[in-house]
Formats: sequence, C-alpha cells, structure tokens
Amino acid sequence: MFTLQELKRSALISLWFVFLTFPIMVVKVNSIEKTVQWRWMNVVYVLVGSFVLSLLFRYFLYRKEQQSGEDEQQGDNTGRSLIHRLLIVPKYRNMIYGVLLGTAVVFPFLTSSYQVNIMTTALMYVVLGLGLNIVVGLAGLLDLGYVAFYAVGAYSYALLNYHFGLGFWAVLPIGGLLAAMFGILLGFPVLRLRGDYLAIVTLGFGEIIRLVLENWGGFSQGPSGISNISRPGFFGIELSLEMAIVYIYYLMVLFVIVTIFLVNRLQDSRLGRAWIALREDEIACQAMGIDKIKTKLAAFSLGALWAGIIGVVFAAKTTFINPASFTFLESAIILSIVVLGGMGSIIGVIIGALVLILLPEYLRALSEFRMLAFGAILVCMMVFRPQGIIASIRRTYTYKPRNRDEA
Repeated sequence: MFTLQELKRSALISLWFVFLTFPIMVVKVNSIEKTVQWRWMNVVYVLVGSFVLSLLFRYFLYRKEQQSGEDEQQGDNTGRSLIHRLLIVPKYRNMIYGVLLGTAVVFPFLTSSYQVNIMTTALMYVVLGLGLNIVVGLAGLLDLGYVAFYAVGAYSYALLNYHFGLGFWAVLPIGGLLAAMFGILLGFPVLRLRGDYLAIVTLGFGEIIRLVLENWGGFSQGPSGISNISRPGFFGIELSLEMAIVYIYYLMVLFVIVTIFLVNRLQDSRLGRAWIALREDEIACQAMGIDKIKTKLAAFSLGALWAGIIGVVFAAKTTFINPASFTFLESAIILSIVVLGGMGSIIGVIIGALVLILLPEYLRALSEFRMLAFGAILVCMMVFRPQGIIASIRRTYTYKPRNRDEA
C-alpha cells in the first residue's frame, strides 16, 4: 500500500522531527555539577518512533478518505455519533444522566483532595467553554479576548471583598452582570466586523484589560495581585481547607448543571435560532428580518455573563489573583475546548474541556514529554476529526403536504 515516495516522505519527517526535538531528547544539562550529558540512543528512538507513527498516520488518513468516499456514495450524511443516538432514546438518556450525576456526587469520597481540586478546575472550564460556545459555536463570532470577562468577574469579587468585605454570594451576581456589561461594551465597536478583523479587535480588548489591571496599581494592586480573598461561605460556618475544596466542587457541579440547562434552552429558543442563522449567513439573516445588532450584543453579553460568574468562583477558589492569571493563553485554551469538542455541541464542549484540562495533569508522568504527547494528540484530532469530538447535528426540516381529504 505504501509507495516509495510515501516512505521517503516519512523518512524526511522523522529526520526533521529528530532535529526539532534534539535539544530536549538528547542534550541534558546538569546545572549543579555543570556537566552536559549526551543521550544518543534517544535519537534512534525518536527516529524509529516518528517514522512508524508517520506511516500509521498516512495509513489512517488513507482509510479515512476511503471511508468518506463510501459514505458519499451511500448518501450517509446523518453525522450522528453513538452518543447522539443513545441520548435520543429517553431510557438510555436518563440512565446516562443518572450515572454521571451519581459519579459526580460520590467523587470527592473516592479520591484525594488533589483530584477533587483538578476536577473543580475542569468543571470551571466546562462552564467557560459553554459560555464561549454561545459566541463562537452558535453565533459564529470569533472571540479571542474571552479571558477579559473572566478577569472582570475575578477582580470584581477580589476588590469588593478587599475594600468592602462583601462575601461570595453577594458578589456572584454582581461579577456576572459587570462582565455582561463589558460584553456589551465590546459588542458595540465590533458590530460591523467579521472573521479575522473581529478576532484581532477582541484579542486587543483582552490585552487592554490585562494591561490596565497590571499597570493601574492604585486600583488593582498591579502585578502584586490581591491575596487573602474569602472563600465561599456556608451559612456562616467556618470551613477547613479540605472542606472548602469539596464545597467549591459541589458548587461547580451545580453551576455546570444549571449552565447546561440554560444553554440548551437558549439554543432551542428563538434567540438561539437567530444566532445559528447569523452564523450561517449574516446577510440572509438580516434580510429575514432578524435584528443583527441585538442578536450580536445578546451573544456577547450572555457569553460574558458565564465568564464573569466563573471569574468570581476562580477568585474564591484560589484566594489570590493577579494579571498573570488572565493572559491570552487562557483565551486560547477555552477556544480550543470549543473547537476540539465541536462548535455548537454542548456534549462536545463538556468532553473537550475534560480532555484538555485533565489530560495534561494526568500526563505529568511523562515529565518533559507530556506537552509533546499532548500536542500530538491535538494534531491527530484536528486531522482525523476536524468537526470535533461530538459534532453538532444540523437541524433539517421536511415539508410534508397535507392530504386533500384531511384538508
């Protein structure tokens, strides 16, 4: 099946990969003893491993092309995955929901505080991904400054708690509403922009917020950040560190359930259908009488609302924030969650968040190679399944004329 030309390409790729990974895989510097160790056997491992992986990659790509050709001939364009098929049947759907909810409830009692803390972070990114999914997945507006709304929510709680002693539950709606207001402020200047231009402006907005927080020391304490932020209270009861970790975990489980319910309802509402129409064709959407301005502003504000709420949770969870926590990398991770999971797909975004947040933590055993493995997984995912882990199912409507006798 493999031609000589494909073998040559795989060999060149493996040599290029050896060149790129040479400083990491071969050279090991001991800064204490001031010695350099040369691990030449790693060159052989990388060369052979990358050559075999390249051949496997080409083989699976060939199988994918063959399969897509057969699907086109057979007219198989349903796009439904196994998970979609299971969730259609009420019996299986309720069973899956019950198992997931039961697992989430007993999880803190089966694992350590470290595992609970990691899962809390993953659930936070689930909500962030679902919020950005409204803007990017449903409305089709590429937002690279989503972390700015996250920062607004976090600093809202930190500053109000630091200066006025307000608690978590009092600031939670305030942080969400302030972030929604900033979403509207961002939405107005970008109403006429699309594609790359929209991405550049939103990226600039996110950097402006971070730089203001970093340089306006009298307002945000600058790079030093704000510490000793109060954790969420439970009817005035003082919680230990371990109890607070479990308490915040259960709060995030509740927030995820509420967010899934609300986003699902929004997606099926008139506003959700307007977002999908805006994503598919903006000109046709406006020609059908949909108010483009209100639809875009609603997407930006509602997406920012969830980011602000999770920003408040983040400040309460870490008890310390500074501008370094809200860099462009955070926006890129949240956007990757939406793209990897499947734009417009709620289930896909949830799975994408769990994969992207949990996988680097559980790959720590690979030490310096974990990000290499993580990147390879992402590349394979984008090549073999570019629509995401769980692709969004496009709604189809069939017109069935009524029988004359029934009329």
